[in-house]
Amino acid sequence: MSNPDENASETVTDPQSAIDAAGEDRRETRPSDFTAGDTPDGIPFIGAGPGDPGLLTVTGRELCEQADLVVHAGSLVNSELLAAYCEDAKTVSSIGKDLEELIPMMRDAYEAGETVVRLHSGDPAIYGAALEQMDALEEEGVPTYFVPGVTSAFAASATLRTQLTLNGVANHVAFTRPQGETLSEAEDHVAEFVEMGDVTTCIYLGTHAVSETMDRLLADGRDPDTPVTVVYHASWPDEDVIEGTIETIGEKVEAAGYRASALVIIGEAVGDTGYDRSYLYDGWASRGETDGQSEDTESPQEADD
Repeated sequence: MSNPDENASETVTDPQSAIDAAGEDRRETRPSDFTAGDTPDGIPFIGAGPGDPGLLTVTGRELCEQADLVVHAGSLVNSELLAAYCEDAKTVSSIGKDLEELIPMMRDAYEAGETVVRLHSGDPAIYGAALEQMDALEEEGVPTYFVPGVTSAFAASATLRTQLTLNGVANHVAFTRPQGETLSEAEDHVAEFVEMGDVTTCIYLGTHAVSETMDRLLADGRDPDTPVTVVYHASWPDEDVIEGTIETIGEKVEAAGYRASALVIIGEAVGDTGYDRSYLYDGWASRGETDGQSEDTESPQEADD
C-alpha cells in the first residue's frame, strides 16, 4: 500500500476552478442512476455519525471495513470507530490539510487501485464541506458519492427523549449556525427562527459563542424564558446535557468549560411542555374510508404525526 502523505503529487486542476465549473451545470451532471444506499465505483463520502460507533450506518461500516485508505475528520470522528471498522486501513486525519493536499492524496491512492474512503463526522450534508472535495475529485476524473450519516441533532433528540418536531409545539426545524468569522451578521438568522415560536432551532458550530448568541437574542427582544438545551458530544462516552433558558444557558456552558463539539437546541420541544396527540394515531388517516381511500385524503405515510 502506498504512503499517501509521501506520494501525493500536485493537483492538476485548481480546486476552486473545479468548484466553479461544477456549480454551473450541477443538475445536468447529477447521476440519474444513483440513489442513496448505492455503492458504485468511486470514493464514498461517508457520514460517521455523531460519535457512538454503533450509529455508523451499515453501508458506511461495510465500506470502511473494505478500505485501504481512510481520510477522516480527526478528533471529530470517534477513535473507537476507527479502531473497530478501519483497522486494516491506512488512516489519515484531514485536520490541518487543505484541498491542494487532500485532493491529490485521495486521487493518487484511488488511481493506484486502492479503496479510498472519506469519513466525515455526523452527516456530510450538514456543514460538512464535502461537496468542494467531491467536485475537485470529479474534475480529476475520480467519481464520488455520498453515504448519509446520523447528524448530531438527531443523536441529541434521542438523548433528550424528545422530537424536534412535536405536534402543537414545533412544526419546523432549523439547522443553522451563529455569526462569526465565516458568517456575517446579515447571514445570521437565529433570532428570526426563535421569533417564529414553533421552530426548533439547532445551532451547529456555535459552542464557543453560546453566551454571545443568547445576548443577541435578548437584545432582539426574545423571551428570556425560552428553553435551551446544550448537548456536548452527543452519543459519546463523555456526553453531557446542560439545560437552561436563553437567559441562563450562556453562564452554564461557560462554567462547564465547553468551547466546541456541542449542539445548541432552542425551543419548546426541549422544554417542559405538553403536546397535542397526533392525527396519525387517532384514526384520522383512515377516517372517511370505505372500500378505498378517498381522493382528498392523504395517505397514512403523509399524515401529520
